[in-house]
Amino acid sequence: MVADIAADATNAKATATVATDGPSRGRLAWSCRRGMRELDVLLERYLAGSYQFASSQDKAAFEQILALQDPELARYLLAGHEPTDPAIASVVAQISPRPSVR
Repeated sequence: MVADIAADATNAKATATVATDGPSRGRLAWSCRRGMRELDVLLERYLAGSYQFASSQDKAAFEQILALQDPELARYLLAGHEPTDPAIASVVAQISPRPSVR
C-alpha cells in the first residue's frame, strides 16, 4: 500500500514536470486552428503524428511556426517558400506536402 502511494506520487511529479516543459497539448491544438482549413489540417496532422516524437529543437520551431501569421504560414506550407531560419525550415519540410521553392 505504501509502495503504491509512493509510486503514485512519483508519477504525479513526472507528469507535472512534463506539463511545465512547454505549452500543453490542448493549447498547441488550439493554436493549430487557423483561418484556412488547409493550414488546420497540416498543422493538426503534425501535432497528432509527429510532435510527440520531435526533438526539443523541432518542438520549439513548431511553436514558432504557430506564432506566424496565416499569410506567411500559407507561403511556407502551401506555396512551398522556404523560411530563412533553418530550424523552422526543417519543421516546415516535415509538415508541408510540397517541395520547397526559393
